[in-house]
Amino acid sequence: MKRVVLICLLLACAPVLSIVTATEAHAVLPDEVLDDPALEARARELSKGLRCLVCQNESIDESNASLARDLRILVRERLVAGDSDAEVIDFVVERYGEFVLLKPQTGGWNWLLWAAGPLMLLLALGLGAGYLRGRATATPETEAGLSDEERARLDALLKE
Repeated sequence: MKRVVLICLLLACAPVLSIVTATEAHAVLPDEVLDDPALEARARELSKGLRCLVCQNESIDESNASLARDLRILVRERLVAGDSDAEVIDFVVERYGEFVLLKPQTGGWNWLLWAAGPLMLLLALGLGAGYLRGRATATPETEAGLSDEERARLDALLKE
């Protein structure tokens, strides 16, 4: 039984252990690398902020998916064409949607998503405080005493 529990714990901790022990890996292939080191550094920085649409929790710089490769090539093509970093990001967001950003923008309707967590916490704290205050001020239910008839019957039963 102890072995089963130990194996289950190891399997449950495996994803955490792999994150802790993993080294920084880049999936950029040699044929993608630009000749200009400055442009390549910009491309790498931009790639770290763009989400792989297949893996969803990896940047395109780390992902080995073919769509991530296509996005890395697209970023490099836009940089070679002379686009600024903001223009490249705007182009990719326009083409693939805001989901492609690893760190979503806080403007527009996204503020509601950013504020939802803290607002829900405040709502839960308020409801909890109201519930506790209501319990503290509530009058406790008192037991009704025995009637004279019930007391006489109880005395008679106890004497037997």
